[in-house]
Amino acid sequence: MQSLAHSRSALGAFFRRMQARLGTPKALTAAAHTLACLIYRLLTFGTEYVDRGEEYDQERSRSRLVASLTRRAHALGYTLLETADLAQASTESQRRRREEVTWKAQS
Repeated sequence: MQSLAHSRSALGAFFRRMQARLGTPKALTAAAHTLACLIYRLLTFGTEYVDRGEEYDQERSRSRLVASLTRRAHALGYTLLETADLAQASTESQRRRREEVTWKAQS
């Protein structure tokens, strides 16, 4: 399971997210449980495992976070507006930042 910390798979991204939130011991248990469920489904239904990758998992996690923040802001009487940074960038990290969406609270 320690190699999951460096894996570029969806399961690796899951492990790192759980590790940051719960700590390493509980993250190992959560990843082992996820892996056991995955193997059970593969053996029971005879399907093939298709790893969607780290980016898919991160995007899915991000969309859940945005939905949660939107609901919380609405409950507090705020509205979230999507904005995009359109500045030109030369390095890869700056290009990634430009493509990321930032959220601002509007009352």
